[in-house]
Parts: sequence; C-alpha cells; structure tokens
Amino acid sequence: MNFKLLNSKFLTLLCSGIITGAKPVYSQSGTLKIFENRRFFEDQHGKPFFWLADTGWLLFNRLTREEADRYLTDRQQKGFNVVQVMVVQALRTVNVYGDSALVNHDLGMPKVTDGNAFENQEQYDYWDHIDYVVGKAAEKGIKIGMVPIWGNAVKNGKTSAAQAKAYAQFLARRYRDWPNIVWINGGDIQGDVVPGIWEAIGGTLRAEDPNHLITFHPFGRMQSSKWFHNREWLDFNMFQSGHRTYAQDNEAKDLRYGEDNWRYVETDYARTPVKPVLDGEPSYENIWHGLHDKTLPVWTADDVRRYAYWSVFAGACGFTYGNNAVMQMRYATDPKLPSWEEAMNDPGAGQMMHLKNLMLSKPYFERVPDQSLVAENGERYDRLIATRGKDYAFIYTWNGRDMKINMGKIDGAKVNASWYDPRTGEIQVLGKFENKGIKTFNPPGEVRNGNDWVLVLEK
Repeated sequence: MNFKLLNSKFLTLLCSGIITGAKPVYSQSGTLKIFENRRFFEDQHGKPFFWLADTGWLLFNRLTREEADRYLTDRQQKGFNVVQVMVVQALRTVNVYGDSALVNHDLGMPKVTDGNAFENQEQYDYWDHIDYVVGKAAEKGIKIGMVPIWGNAVKNGKTSAAQAKAYAQFLARRYRDWPNIVWINGGDIQGDVVPGIWEAIGGTLRAEDPNHLITFHPFGRMQSSKWFHNREWLDFNMFQSGHRTYAQDNEAKDLRYGEDNWRYVETDYARTPVKPVLDGEPSYENIWHGLHDKTLPVWTADDVRRYAYWSVFAGACGFTYGNNAVMQMRYATDPKLPSWEEAMNDPGAGQMMHLKNLMLSKPYFERVPDQSLVAENGERYDRLIATRGKDYAFIYTWNGRDMKINMGKIDGAKVNASWYDPRTGEIQVLGKFENKGIKTFNPPGEVRNGNDWVLVLEK
C-alpha cells in the first residue's frame, strides 16, 4: 500500500475544502504537557499532540543501532509519535551487543561503564545503547514511553522497594533533561501485586523528574485508575483492553467490558480529578485471539481500527497500536511467521495515521464524546461511537450499518455531510442536510464486520 500517496490524497482533500477549515497540526517535539482541561496532551508551544504510539517493547534489547534507525524511521513515516519500550525486561536482561543492564541481577545497581564510544565495546554499555536509541527517536520527533521494569521481573517479591527507588533515581537523573521521555510505570501487571515497587518507582520519578509525564501500564482488561488514580505521580490513565474475544471473557467482574474498550474510557473520563486516558495495549495485529492458542484466528487490521476509533471517539487522548512480530522484535527464524521488519508493513500500522489526521483536522481541544448524537444504537459490533466539537461531529460504525443520527447537536441551520474511510483516509462527499430532526445515513458497501466508516458532519 502506498501510504505517501494516500496521505497526499488526504492533504489534497483538505486543501480543496472537502473537510471545511481543516488544518492538520503536527507537533512532535519538546516535553509533553497536559492541556488545561486535563483531557488532552499539548506540546511546549501549546499545540495539540495526539498520542499515536507503537508497542516496540523490546526495541532496546533486541535491535542493533542500524536496525533501531530503520524501525524508528518507518514509524515516523507512518505517523507514530510515541514508542512504548521496556527499559529492563528481566533482571538478567542482556542487549543485542551482550551488555547486561544490571550488576548481579540487582535492580538497584545498573551496570554503567566509563565512556560511551561505540567503537570501544568496553565503554559502550547497555545504557549508552539506550541513549543512542532515545536520541535517534528525538531526532525523528518520537517520544519514548519508558517502562522502567516489566512486571514479571519483580512480581516474585525478590526485589525490594529500596532497590526500586535507587533504580528510579538512576533513571530519572539520567533522562530528566531529555525532551522526549514519558514514564510508564508497571508493565502488564496489577497495581496491587508488589505495590511497594510501583509506589517507589512512581514517587521517585516524580520527585526526581517533575517535568515528564507518568502513567501506569496495567494487566489485561484493567485500568491504572483502579489503584493509582489519586496518586500525585500519576498524570494520566492507561488501560490495557487486552487480547481476548467477547467469548473468552469468562472470568470475574474486572473483565466485564470484554472487547468494548470504549467502556474503559467512559469510566475513567467520569473520574475526578480529571485526567487524560488512553488504551495502552489493545489486541495486537496478527496475534491469536487470547494470545496463546495458535489454532485460533488472529486479530486483523479491521479489529485494530475498531479499538482505535471506539476508544478515541469515547474521549481518549490518543491510541497505542501493537503488532505481534514488532512488539517482540521477532527475527526471521521461523519461515511460518513474519519478522519484525516484514510486519512493520502490515496494513493496520499504516492505517493509524488516518485516525490521527482526522482528529487533528478540526479544533482539537474543544472535542467531547457525545452519544446523544446517536438516535438508535446497538451492542458489541453494532455499537456507534460519536464525538463532536462546536461545529463538527464524527460518528463511527465498524460494520457499515445504517446510522440514525439526532441532528442539531452542532451549530448551523444546515450541515455538510461526508464519509471518511479509516482504511485510506479518503472522503466521499454526501452533500448538505438540514440540521434538525433524525436523519438516517447509509454507509457505502455491505453490512459486515470491518466495513467501517466515519460520518463527518460540519457546520
């Protein structure tokens, strides 16, 4: 797929006025901040920052400098502005150059050598390699969402809060002056498992580094807000909607939302104090339903788009994409499975930029979720999700079913209506409609899962 061509088509449509007044704003440099309404991110200049992340979890561990350059360049070209990465996956972690992260597997003792010359392998250590990758990301306008230590590495209770505090001090002092850092505490774990570790890391990062934002990456089907919403160190909420299907959710009440990731957003959106929220790990493209049973189908680009538009239209400040091969930086050792370099071009990765383009094509900070636009809704895959500003509204369907819409929710006696294609970013103009009563809009194509469209209404 020619993403440059598609993006060019989208910009042509913008310039021709099909999306009235659309002026995409891309700002990907400097320290990330929270906008004054506490719902969204902004850059150091006060410009909108739509979080579009990729899960490159093992970037620091498995890729060489040259490979990291190729990966970051690809993600930059596809519109990603954040990469979520594990700093230390396990206490025994060694990177591609054979350098250990820690001394004697002690979290409180990072293994640091004098000097950082790559040509001298006795100088170039684990942390110098991270410095290199973070620096390259900064050059490309990409934030690095750093997970200090993955949950599995410390949940056995053999790492103390004191060790975690010393480690967090080391990280904060090393990276607090870098402009492109976001801290992601936790790592696929419940906040009440070794809670002393997470409190030590979160509190220490905040004390040592007041300028970078901090969140918490929880276990599947869970939200950071469950444990840490009121913590001073938690700047925004993250949830993991996870990899199960509706049918696979047969556990307790914490899994009650199933694939409806918009429900997590609605729950956190209603909390006080107000904090931004986003889905930090939905189902990965090309991973098996439920993760482990390889006889089951895999999640596709269609599913990824559903998670993205559902959560963002429900009020999320961005979205995190993931790919099975890319998140683990899988090498081409199994001919039946794609390598990370092959999987970088899976369709879902390239389609995420169309969501970002759409959200930044309108006044961003005024946007609110508004389900009152939907006159007749459905459950599960029939669900319509709506969001709007003062002069515009977006309504998303995943399966292309008819939309019955309550008009009059945005300004204007009449509105311009069009269809936005989440697969290509292209627009199909419908025309002008009276802005009153209930009107039915019929999306292009047949009704089927994955025939998704956004109805765009504009003053």
